[in-house]
Amino acid sequence: MAMQNFEQLSRELERRGKTEEINKLAQSRDGQRISGMIDPQAVEKAARGGDTESLKNMLGRILETPEGKRLAESVKKMMEN
Repeated sequence: MAMQNFEQLSRELERRGKTEEINKLAQSRDGQRISGMIDPQAVEKAARGGDTESLKNMLGRILETPEGKRLAESVKKMMEN
């Protein structure tokens, strides 16, 4: 279920022509800092296993950081346009 949501979000961003903007956010200073906070193996394991609770917890920890809050706000604004 979680992977489907990520895939749907990805398709929606691509449909709206937002892929380049998302890539810029990912390469930003905040994006790079957040990337360092993420354990890719843990994310993959949770996503493949459908462990939405773990994914929510991981995302929640990121969104509690100043970098996460700024990126979330940037994505929100991007989706409004």
